[in-house]
Amino acid sequence: MALLGVSDLSKYFGTDLLFEGVSFEVQDNDRIGLVGVNGTGKTSLFKMLTGEMDYDTGAVYFSKEANVGYMEQHVCRNLDETAFDEVLSVFAHLAHMEEELELLNVRIGKKMGNVEQLVERQALLNDTFVAQGGLTYKSRARSALLGLGFRDEEMRLAVGALSGGQKAKLQLAKMLLSGANLLLLDEPTNHLDIQSVEWLEDYLKSYNGAFLVISHDRYFLDKVTRKTFELENHHLTVYKGNYTTYLRLKAEDRLAAQRAYEATKKEISRLEGIITQQRQWNQERNYRTIESKQKAIDRLEKTLEKPESTPQAMRFQLGVRRGSGNDVLDVEQLGLAFDGKQLFSHVDLRVRKGERIFLIGPNGCGKTSLFKCLLDQYHPQQGRIKFGVGVDVGYYDQIQTGLDDSKTVIDEIWDRYPRMNQTQVRNALAIFLFRGEDVFKPVSALSGGERAKLLLLRLMLSQANFLLLDEPTNHLDIASREALEDALMQYEGTLFIISHDRYLINKIADRIYYLDQNGTTEYLGGYDDYLEHATAAAQQKQPVQKAVNDYKLRKERESELRKMRTRLDRLEQEIDQLDQSIAADTQTLSLPEVASDYEKAMELTAGIEQKRQKQEELLQDWSMLSEKLESAGQQP
Repeated sequence: MALLGVSDLSKYFGTDLLFEGVSFEVQDNDRIGLVGVNGTGKTSLFKMLTGEMDYDTGAVYFSKEANVGYMEQHVCRNLDETAFDEVLSVFAHLAHMEEELELLNVRIGKKMGNVEQLVERQALLNDTFVAQGGLTYKSRARSALLGLGFRDEEMRLAVGALSGGQKAKLQLAKMLLSGANLLLLDEPTNHLDIQSVEWLEDYLKSYNGAFLVISHDRYFLDKVTRKTFELENHHLTVYKGNYTTYLRLKAEDRLAAQRAYEATKKEISRLEGIITQQRQWNQERNYRTIESKQKAIDRLEKTLEKPESTPQAMRFQLGVRRGSGNDVLDVEQLGLAFDGKQLFSHVDLRVRKGERIFLIGPNGCGKTSLFKCLLDQYHPQQGRIKFGVGVDVGYYDQIQTGLDDSKTVIDEIWDRYPRMNQTQVRNALAIFLFRGEDVFKPVSALSGGERAKLLLLRLMLSQANFLLLDEPTNHLDIASREALEDALMQYEGTLFIISHDRYLINKIADRIYYLDQNGTTEYLGGYDDYLEHATAAAQQKQPVQKAVNDYKLRKERESELRKMRTRLDRLEQEIDQLDQSIAADTQTLSLPEVASDYEKAMELTAGIEQKRQKQEELLQDWSMLSEKLESAGQQP
């Protein structure tokens, strides 16, 4: 069943065409990746689907069964709510049911109103509550927040105290839990560390619905998608398969189109040669041949379609001004703390010339802070940092704080490298797609991707032989990421890179350091190698952990059984005491002077009845405890 249909959609901004003829369907279990270079209209297409932006021609159809979820629906507006309560707001209907059920319990217990009707309402409401996930909605909300990287103490923070990235995670959590059966996800892995991205991958793989996701994370796309939509050259093409399959199919289609074009051109050229030859003979039958061949040429030219050119992409090389010594960096027992709180300790690193090393770890573990220690911007509390001979450090800052917003693009580069002439500066900017009047744009007006390219250009011109790169693929589209990968693979210097881009790590990493509070752990190879080794190590620890857990569970069980036996003994004592008290009161009631005193007799009778009710309750408790002990293989 199609949840969404798009037919012949087009959009212009003034006279500039964004895209045209866009048509596709989304079936009820589709997993679709939407890819394309920045500026092709991916986010604009999403806004047209949600009604935030108008389109010029075409139509968008949603099925009656479609329940669409997108992050803008779930903007966090109540800044005083805790993060946990903000996520619970998507379950407001279940919370209302829960409140009504509690009220019904009270009214039934106190016999307030028609008890039969109250019980009937309670049963109906409880069935609905359970069917809609009422028993698990709080645990699902907590699980989503934990999966997206929130700690328990962060869940209790007010929304207004959260960072922009944390608020984006809240919006994502609310959307995922909203009950929508068609999700529109625009760069959902932004602000997520690798562990959170992997949680999201598992969530989407088991998601009972359809989704359309814009992403530049190729590893993520390979994991979760089964179909790929590409926006390129103003139109959309549909490919079956994930990102890697799409790349192969696209290359095959482009090659087939190029071959067909060349074959047609060759055939036209051959026919034109025949016509030239026939004209030289200048006989009547030759004119008939000329006419026939010209008709064939006309037919071929009508079908002749030149393959579309690939979009402009940057291509650059990272050179080095001089070589370094073999020992590039040694770090021993490094530790860093802020306000008395330890961020990390016992960090050991060893970097040698020409290596490509990656630093990974959860958000907040101190990866960027470790880089700032290496750059002498932070001062560690303990440990030693030693750079080798002839090491020139170049740094890429993921926050992009190194750019001067008051300058133009050309001045940002020219002021830093004044020995270059204007032609050299403009040629360098052109490599990174700053052409024509773009070089005079103010830095403050640049997008995140354009700012990233400007920083990469500065890095290229520095010719440093040791690059510290902090999330260099953030803000870059896929084509730019591939250009950066090519440059890094050809780079003759040494690389130390913080990244959550698993595709990049797999492609170029020699080694990986995993950072946590207790230091670094070294793994050889790329991300998949790290994952395999880390999983194997965790499995080796499981038997020991299981033995510890079994011992702990056994002790807890023994403690619980002791408590149950103690409680059973107390119940037996209380029951015996009540027996004796009831017997004494009954004997007193039989005395002539008491039996003749109506008020005293009624008081004793009421007391005996209360004691018997209490005794009945204790007997029920005793019976339940006895059964539990018997089921646990214990004698009561």
